[in-house]
Amino acid sequence: MNQLKTVAFYTLGCKLNFSETSTIARSFVDNNFERVPFDNPADVIVINTCSVTENADNKFKSVVKKANNINPDAFIIAIGCYAQLKPDKLAEVLGVNLVLGANEKFNVLNYIHKIKNNESPKIYSCNIEDVDSYISSYSVSDRTRAFLKVQDGCDYKCTYCTIPLARGISRSDNIQSIVDNAEKISKTGVKEIVLTGVNIGDYGKGEFGNKVHESTFLDLIQTLDKTSSIDRIRISSIEPNLLKNEIISFVSQSNLFVPHFHIPLQSGNNEILKLMKRRYLRDLYLDRVKFIKKLIPDACIGVDVIVGFPGESDEFFMDTFNFLNTLDVSYLHVFSYSERDNTLASELPNVVPKSIRTERSKLLRTLSFKKRRIFYESQIGKLKKVLFESENKKGYIYGFTDNYVKVRTPWNPNLVNTIEIVELKSIDGDGFVRVDSKVIEFA
Repeated sequence: MNQLKTVAFYTLGCKLNFSETSTIARSFVDNNFERVPFDNPADVIVINTCSVTENADNKFKSVVKKANNINPDAFIIAIGCYAQLKPDKLAEVLGVNLVLGANEKFNVLNYIHKIKNNESPKIYSCNIEDVDSYISSYSVSDRTRAFLKVQDGCDYKCTYCTIPLARGISRSDNIQSIVDNAEKISKTGVKEIVLTGVNIGDYGKGEFGNKVHESTFLDLIQTLDKTSSIDRIRISSIEPNLLKNEIISFVSQSNLFVPHFHIPLQSGNNEILKLMKRRYLRDLYLDRVKFIKKLIPDACIGVDVIVGFPGESDEFFMDTFNFLNTLDVSYLHVFSYSERDNTLASELPNVVPKSIRTERSKLLRTLSFKKRRIFYESQIGKLKKVLFESENKKGYIYGFTDNYVKVRTPWNPNLVNTIEIVELKSIDGDGFVRVDSKVIEFA
């Protein structure tokens, strides 16, 4: 298949997937491929899959269909979590030529030249128990922020989650490699790095099953704070039991790490948390939120929550709703529970009907809108640094403050990838407004 010249990528799922897609894409470019947008015809199309929810699984089929419509002769490769969990199922999708598992995806170029389009789909995937090495990854594109992978895999056994089955044991990059990658990112002109992984608070575990913590997540962020030339760093989702007070205290004093925490809760009811086999109860979560707000009153706090987990009665759901309603957080990411094969939760009794899951999801999404509005209102009159992005969306340019308030202003190419100090003055139907020589509206 030496005639292959162009490659396109499509990424489903999380920030971690985006960092790995970008790294794999660079390997293609280094081997004389031209990377083109997904909407353009390409000789090779790589789809990085997700399997967190049922919707992510279904999305894969629609992406393949779209790819086939753009170029019926394209060589389509499936990689990622779904490819590790259900390789046979992906290979059955019309148009798919190659499926690569968790270990194999970073060596995709070793496989594509061995296969012809007219051959039956090929699967290369090892047992997940054999996935124990670490591959550094980071994303750099036209974004104003980059995703830097610092950790992979997970040793937790939450009863609803397939990620340990898809990514293997918890393992980490070494600090020097992460610092080096941060400097590479900085040299591209990117202003913000988001640290990402499967369970980043568990940072420090080595490759090949080495369970000795040679360093901790606190060690990592302290080193980055001293050595990185990037403008600002954001911590992605981190487990509440691993978000130690020392980490919060450090962020409160850092000029580099921004005051934004995303902390999975999943349920505000202790009985459901036990069924989920989470490693905390809600009092610990409350303590974390209170400590953050004590040290950093303007901090933005995001919450992941799952509705409709087996056994979640109306009483248990309202326990979660009331807990979240009184909690000083800024927004919610709401997920309806989705049955996943080979998980303990899929075998639990007292299944919640999907119609009730939908109703509960709507209630919490409404609560999230309220929470975000209250948080935005608390920021009125304050001066904040905004990093403006690169896209012109219907005549507006958007950006985020350090504490994750989304802003917009009429399109001005001179603002692209710049950090500006703005005053948050008032809220209208679209969001905030900055009033000075220029008007900045906040969405």
